[in-house]
Amino acid sequence: MNNSQNKNLLTEGSIWKKLMGFAFPLFLGNLFQQLYNTADSLIVGNFLGSDALAAVSSSGSLTFLLVGFFQGMAMGAGVIIARYFGARQQKELQKAIHTTVAFGILCGILLTISGVVLAPKILVLMKTPADILPKSTLYFQVYAMGSLGLVLYNNFVGIMQAVGDSRHPLYYLIFSSLLNVTLDMVFVGAMGMGVEGAALATIIAQFASALLCLYRLMKKSPEEYTVSLRKINLDPYMVKQIVSNGLPAGVQNSVIAIANVVVQSNINSFGKLAVAGCGAYSKVEGFGFLPITCFSMALTTFISQNLGAKKYDRAKKGARIGILCSISMAEVVGIIVYFASPVLIAAFNNDPGVVEYGVREAHVITLFYFLLAFSHCIAGLMRGAGRATVPMFVMLACWCVIRVTYITVAVKIHPVIQTVFWAYPLTWTLSSILFLIFYLKSDWIHGFEKKRG
Repeated sequence: MNNSQNKNLLTEGSIWKKLMGFAFPLFLGNLFQQLYNTADSLIVGNFLGSDALAAVSSSGSLTFLLVGFFQGMAMGAGVIIARYFGARQQKELQKAIHTTVAFGILCGILLTISGVVLAPKILVLMKTPADILPKSTLYFQVYAMGSLGLVLYNNFVGIMQAVGDSRHPLYYLIFSSLLNVTLDMVFVGAMGMGVEGAALATIIAQFASALLCLYRLMKKSPEEYTVSLRKINLDPYMVKQIVSNGLPAGVQNSVIAIANVVVQSNINSFGKLAVAGCGAYSKVEGFGFLPITCFSMALTTFISQNLGAKKYDRAKKGARIGILCSISMAEVVGIIVYFASPVLIAAFNNDPGVVEYGVREAHVITLFYFLLAFSHCIAGLMRGAGRATVPMFVMLACWCVIRVTYITVAVKIHPVIQTVFWAYPLTWTLSSILFLIFYLKSDWIHGFEKKRG
């Protein structure tokens, strides 16, 4: 391997420096991704008012429901690519990369059709308030038309991150975030296009970032993981591996999204001010989740590459460092958001009712961010170790079945919106306990090798 490729390997050098060097660009990238997602709500809330903000916010859970499954599949592909890269098996690495791209194209087309057709029906089932339903439907249908760009972007970024390159995705995210904000100001602020303008700005930015990633992989990457349009095809063995590793993560994301749709449905029942306020908080919360996301993703790649290279002790040490960093940073951010929430929510819309609902949610949830961080980190390292079914079953049980059951029962007993909010910290606590037991008691490092036979 040349120096550029060795630089991307997470199997050599200081664990602390490698993890931080890989995670920090992920952190900045996720920061701009969140800015990208937040721009719609900020501009819509300030230019178009609380009704439009509620319309955009009400589709957030639905967006994750339709997109989350395919993001999980991309995670599975990244695990396979990282393992072949760590083991330095170039032929298999090439097959895995080109199968991932082909699979992403098919998934993007399917997601586009599903989103446009199903959105109106699902938004009605979610009890979206009638006075914002037309805008909610329009926003989501336009957004869904950019699904191919979103799926391909996630796949391309997954490929680059799997081979240890977290810097270039950062550069492309910065560009697309600035483009998205600029187009929001033009379409919504200057041209008065409404919520459809905000959605259009987002999908243009998504396609732009996907094309930049593709250019990098085709023209500027080392030969070992260069993408060639002529080689894009579905290799049956690689599809089987991607599905085997990605399906649990995809199912996990989908069931969590279904549970969150139930949560959103209950929030919707409290009226459009609640929808707008909680939607504004969800954007703020996205920034609080940044340390969680970046270390979870870093751990998946780190564990995958080191298990591919059979460096088991290094994988264990990296897991401990990543978990400690994530939970510490997440809790610091949680405390900051707790006290700053009135100002942060008001940035989206200063209607007192909107601010009140957003602050209520923040004061229930934010101090428990460390539990979410721990659960995501263990899930990330289990995926990297080829044990993706473990987080799937834990999160299916805790974040879907128990969360939905709790809300169904508790809201009838105590019908206030704080009852809905407590669904999150309670289920994060349960998942953290189960993950801790599995992490301490199971042979998760060598379990993958036994599974391979």
